[in-house]
Amino acid sequence: MGEDNQEVKILACGAVRKMKTTLASPVQYHLVLGEHDIPMNQYLGKVLRLDYRGVINCVHCNRKTNKSFNQGYCYPCFKRLAQCDSCIMSPQKCHYWAGTCREPQWGEQNCMVDHYVYLANTSGLKVGITRGTQIPTRWIDQGASQAQPIFRVSNRLNSGLVEVVFKDHIADKTNWRKMLSGTAEAADLELARSRLMADCADQVAALRDQYGQRAITVLEAESETRITYPVASYPTKVSSFNLDKTGSAGGTLMGIKGQYLIFDTGVINIRKYGGYQLSLSVEG
Repeated sequence: MGEDNQEVKILACGAVRKMKTTLASPVQYHLVLGEHDIPMNQYLGKVLRLDYRGVINCVHCNRKTNKSFNQGYCYPCFKRLAQCDSCIMSPQKCHYWAGTCREPQWGEQNCMVDHYVYLANTSGLKVGITRGTQIPTRWIDQGASQAQPIFRVSNRLNSGLVEVVFKDHIADKTNWRKMLSGTAEAADLELARSRLMADCADQVAALRDQYGQRAITVLEAESETRITYPVASYPTKVSSFNLDKTGSAGGTLMGIKGQYLIFDTGVINIRKYGGYQLSLSVEG
């Protein structure tokens, strides 16, 4: 990393969390290490290094854990918390109504609230869901260059049921390597919405009949959000660092997109390492 005579300065140490983001042109990123909040855009073009200090603290209970589950939880929390249940990844499997939610109060606060089904352009067009409070954060975390809400629904279960209908016609996942290879070709989200609504009209109508017209609200011609990222150049070949194997990651910071730091030597998904004790240093 750089010349031997370059001064290395440690900027911060602590347990890493998902990067904070602010919608601007470009998106503003802050790396959170323990109590430190480091603005990252200013380090574009600088030589940075992240070093794993050999300790993982659960992002929920803070206990030490030898292995991280579900992006930062110890095993007991992973098995106990509602936010780690399988229905978070597959909301159509929500079992709150069956009385078996791991944490009913958490479910009421986070799942029994308005959600949005949206179209986004990440590595291409995709459908997704998010709580209203997570707009536009969710879109930024996925590396979307465009996004538009298409439904407002009354709870997480309904958002999952609508998403299932649409993902028979459109992707529901992002190809992260393609997303990190460049900006997706611009798409006409309103045209895509109109076509999907026509293709899925019968299934959507059936869901609204079953759960209520007010439970699933069709949104027409909602405003589109366009997002730009602080990326000087994209890699021609995307390879990722693995802190568990190498213990460090770094190089010249070429950009930030989604929850990834893009170095000239590889990329690292910061969210994957939630709870890892890291140090951040800069050369020069």
